[in-house]
Amino acid sequence: MNDLIIKTHETHEILENGLCKFSNIHMHFSRISREISFLSGLMNNKPKIAIGGQAVIEGVMMRGPKYIATAIRKKDGHILIKKEKFISITQRNKFLGFPVIRGCVSLIEMMIIGIKSLNFSAEEATKDEEAKKNKSKDLQKNQNSEESKKSNKTKKEKPNKLYQGFTYIIAFGLAFLFFIFLPYRIAYWSNIEKTSLFFNLFVGVIRIVFFVVYIIVISFLKDIRRIFEYHGAEHKSVFAYEANPDFTLDDTKRFKTLHPRCGTSFIFIVLIIAILVFSIFDTILASILGHTIPLPLRIFLHILLLPIISGLSYEILKFSGKNINHWLVKIFSAPGLALQKITTKEPDEKQLETAICALKAALEMQIDYPDVEILNLKKLS
Repeated sequence: MNDLIIKTHETHEILENGLCKFSNIHMHFSRISREISFLSGLMNNKPKIAIGGQAVIEGVMMRGPKYIATAIRKKDGHILIKKEKFISITQRNKFLGFPVIRGCVSLIEMMIIGIKSLNFSAEEATKDEEAKKNKSKDLQKNQNSEESKKSNKTKKEKPNKLYQGFTYIIAFGLAFLFFIFLPYRIAYWSNIEKTSLFFNLFVGVIRIVFFVVYIIVISFLKDIRRIFEYHGAEHKSVFAYEANPDFTLDDTKRFKTLHPRCGTSFIFIVLIIAILVFSIFDTILASILGHTIPLPLRIFLHILLLPIISGLSYEILKFSGKNINHWLVKIFSAPGLALQKITTKEPDEKQLETAICALKAALEMQIDYPDVEILNLKKLS
């Protein structure tokens, strides 16, 4: 019976982690225009060096021109930083640096970096939990032989890798189900597949609804709220750096948690661009075939078009970061900024310190905080 309870608990944890990774609506839209105006003043005076990142478990990952730094706040209070040298292939290969192509390549790079950063933060969180459990054990249980310790370590590593594998399978499975299969299936059930424009508009609206509902649901999870707070800390520290490279902790506190170059805005742009690209493609393909596009073929071809859509979305996001005052940019930015009211929360001082340490490490700046440990690793492959 106890084994059944443990397995049920483990399954629940796997599902919850899958949902958390399946991985980024406030009603005050009237405030968005004022926030965009506030952002424009900062973006026009920002440093030429671009910096960005993402929130991880109890920390922040930042990517600079030459380095990637992931800062984690450990249970004992000190900050652990994993620093790796990284130069994008789009800067080393001229062809891959062309517009649209660079967007697709950059997205793949950031997915790889993001997953590695999340895994690092998860491993450190696991170490903290194990250390906490070990303290509560009897001294006799801790006095095991070296062979026993090595055996236990090997047994623990395999379940951890298996556990992570399950969570990613669930995450990608849920992504396929809610953002690809179900929207198309619902559209076909609605008998509107004959008109490509309305079909893709309908599918796009369903995707947006699913995405917003998903964000709202996970925002109630305690661990996710912590990640959203670190997300806010990431944005605040980037804003502070863009306003003044010699910023302090107090400087970061006065900035908002909403940023126009956020990945949340990028996802919204992808969803909107997908409607346009899929509509054009489906119209051309339907005229060539002379009949309605079968659902399996439609899904397969739309998946193949995702690199182009991500590349176009990247260019739009890049343009919006440089032209925040443009009226079209304001329209595109508004939904993403509105959603960031959910995906970012006000951080505390310790979370801000963690984000600042990640930013400074990524930009090779001096870190003035005590109790900081930096792991300098080889070039990220």
